[in-house]
Amino acid sequence: MSEIISVNNLSKSYGNHQVLRNVSFSFEGGQIIGLLGPNGSGKTSLLKILTGLIHDYSGEVLIDGDEPGVVTKAKVAYLPEKTYLADWMRCKDAIEFMADFYKDFNKEKAYQMLDVFQLPLKQKIKTMSKGMQEKLQLILVMCRNAKLYVLDEPLGGVDPAARAFILDTIMKNHPEGSTILISTHLIYDVEKIFNSVLMIGRGQVLVKAKVDDITASGRTVEDLFKEVFANAWQVN
Repeated sequence: MSEIISVNNLSKSYGNHQVLRNVSFSFEGGQIIGLLGPNGSGKTSLLKILTGLIHDYSGEVLIDGDEPGVVTKAKVAYLPEKTYLADWMRCKDAIEFMADFYKDFNKEKAYQMLDVFQLPLKQKIKTMSKGMQEKLQLILVMCRNAKLYVLDEPLGGVDPAARAFILDTIMKNHPEGSTILISTHLIYDVEKIFNSVLMIGRGQVLVKAKVDDITASGRTVEDLFKEVFANAWQVN
């Protein structure tokens, strides 16, 4: 398959603080990719660049052959780490909003998933727990017919019992041939679904590998992560 993500010599700074340094990598479509690294390693900035939310960077970034912008936003579904929905909204309002905004949004499927996740249709978002809000946002993302799904810590606010259910939901609800890029700290819970991983630290790519190549040596992805970042938990 053709490259869904292509990044060449990408650098990004906030004032004097450089968070990404000459980052280069590419991935073909149809994969589930793990984006791994300690806090402060540049993961969220990278995701925001890929999704077209940050534009002031140097280097080349292509999503399915196009620079991040209006064209790519129609191809990319993004789940941010923080809740972005207005407090006054109810689940019903959020679904109707997404249906108006995105032509590829499946409203019927979203209402069905509300039942599966046991989220009250008319409950206001401001009265929901963090886990409930994250489940709602996941529904809104996975009910789009996108080519690339970018998920920033999709399991961060849910209890361990719910993680397997949410992973199963992700796996069953992305279109065939689409790509999923997942940033997570919960490697043990998620690594079983990865095809490839990208590990970044101090704003640089430290590992880009297929999971089969990692496990062929008898290690898990988490084992490799611990080796790579044994002395890199504090990132400047």
